[in-house]
Amino acid sequence: MYAHILLSTDGSDVARNGLKHGIALAKALGARVTVIAVTESLPIDYGSGHASGWIPSQQEIDAFDAASRERADKFLGEARAMAEQTGISVELMHVPNAHPASTIIATAKSAACDLIVMGSHGRRGLKKLFLGSQTSEVLADGSVPVLVVH
Repeated sequence: MYAHILLSTDGSDVARNGLKHGIALAKALGARVTVIAVTESLPIDYGSGHASGWIPSQQEIDAFDAASRERADKFLGEARAMAEQTGISVELMHVPNAHPASTIIATAKSAACDLIVMGSHGRRGLKKLFLGSQTSEVLADGSVPVLVVH
């Protein structure tokens, strides 16, 4: 049914649940697996009106990028270990300085994935409205089926 599954992770517990479920599903189906970690760029505040804002130095940007790479390597290493314990291999991918939802959608298309598995924080009400959700964006904007794991 599914031949290539894209799993996303941000290192959170809910993402870890999504990984576990996606890896188990891939094993049962004999599907290929790609695991993606997308890290956003350093938020820059250019200021507005009479506020001065903040523009980081190149050193601060480089330090942020290095820390993001290190975090992503950790998340992806955990995903590889989970997959190896289950007896499957995974392709790992880190996309830095990108918007997670749009990158997940684009990767699913370009890699010909036929299912995306993501964790959900299960936020409701005002928290969902104010905090947003990468999973909600992938559901709303993507064309590949999405399995959401709580």
